[in-house]
Amino acid sequence: MAHTLSADDIREDFSQAMSAMYQQEVPQYGTLLALVADVNLAVLENNTRLHEQLVNADELARLNVERHGAIRVGTADELATLCRMFAIMGMHPVGYYDLSVAGVPVHSTAFRPIDDAALQRNPFRVFTSLLRLELIDSPELRKKASNILTRRDIFTPRCRALMAIHDEQGSFTATQAQEFVREALETFRWHRHTTVDKETYEALHQQHRLIADVVCFPGCHINHLTPRTLDIDQVQSLMAKYGIEPKAVIEGPPRRAVPLLLRQTSFKALEEPVQFAGELSGTHTARFGEIEQRGAALTPKGRVLYDKLLAEAGVGKDNLTHQHHLQTVFKTFPDSEFLLRQQGLAWFRYRLTPAGDAHRQAIRPGDDPQPLIERGWIEAQPITYEDFLPVSAAGIFQSNLGGDAHTLSHGNASREAFEQALGRSVLNEFSLYEEAEMRSKRRCGLL
Repeated sequence: MAHTLSADDIREDFSQAMSAMYQQEVPQYGTLLALVADVNLAVLENNTRLHEQLVNADELARLNVERHGAIRVGTADELATLCRMFAIMGMHPVGYYDLSVAGVPVHSTAFRPIDDAALQRNPFRVFTSLLRLELIDSPELRKKASNILTRRDIFTPRCRALMAIHDEQGSFTATQAQEFVREALETFRWHRHTTVDKETYEALHQQHRLIADVVCFPGCHINHLTPRTLDIDQVQSLMAKYGIEPKAVIEGPPRRAVPLLLRQTSFKALEEPVQFAGELSGTHTARFGEIEQRGAALTPKGRVLYDKLLAEAGVGKDNLTHQHHLQTVFKTFPDSEFLLRQQGLAWFRYRLTPAGDAHRQAIRPGDDPQPLIERGWIEAQPITYEDFLPVSAAGIFQSNLGGDAHTLSHGNASREAFEQALGRSVLNEFSLYEEAEMRSKRRCGLL
């Protein structure tokens, strides 16, 4: 058989193609990439220790290609088919997120690579939300939305045919992979023409802006694509200089010596012209630019403390006040790698230094890593958080849906219903981080 492409190769090609498409569709995204690149370069030039850490962790190369996208779909079939599509790219559903508690009528997962080598190669992720039609109050409107969604197919016929070929062959040739990337990209392309008339759009929009965004278009257009920065506070302060209007408040934890989890900001959603079925035209607001800064993945114990402090802090009206308040509240969260390890609050990846490799025979399973770290035989670095925070995701969504929190008739979140629609179970993110730490300890001889 002809040479085949790996899932990592296909994911890398797809992420680059999506970035190029989104930059063409939303020129301000290109400005955002330039801003993030400038800030990252300045940080690395002024922080040799961070530069060395990223090199040692094999994370420097992935920094400039790192992106996450976000999409929203309307039916179980769309979600299950996306699951097949992303599997071809080596991306698996990780985590379950219920955003309805924050007034956003969806539940979600994140498709992403899960093993160390795949994450180092290209950590592309797509935060994927499924509309919860049961949260539409009006039975008539709910039925109408369901009928609209049933009539559309967000995948090209050729894309479906290629997925079937992959199922049969177990891989793609280079030519098939190139065609697959082109066809898959069409699912996420922006369409100015809606599939509904203006009256239907406005009825769904009045129920919730996001419902209109999911139901009224022929595809699940990418609504943001997010580069990773090393200093989100600097990005936030420079956005206006680059002609970008930032959201009011950076979401997530405060600035720290050891960054935690995920911090996010964005520019306001664009008001874009659309053509409704019939002859009427109007505008639609959905797509925006987002930036993220990633920190250490927390253990369940660390996450409980984080969630407690974040709830205690609340949300401020302006970023400066909010960040100062956050830092005050989070003073009880240890801010050194030693304390995070000692108290079991974060996951770490362990590696032998050259000196440690020379003394490998002296390291025994069950040894306490700390004396070996102090001796210079082992290095420990926080494992990067690869996932998302539901409170932050909801905050980003709401700030780009006009800032108005909608009242929903909250149904109980149903992971079981989501997984049934998905066609498989979502993976537990805590288990993945724990396994990564265990693998690294095993390589060092500590297990």
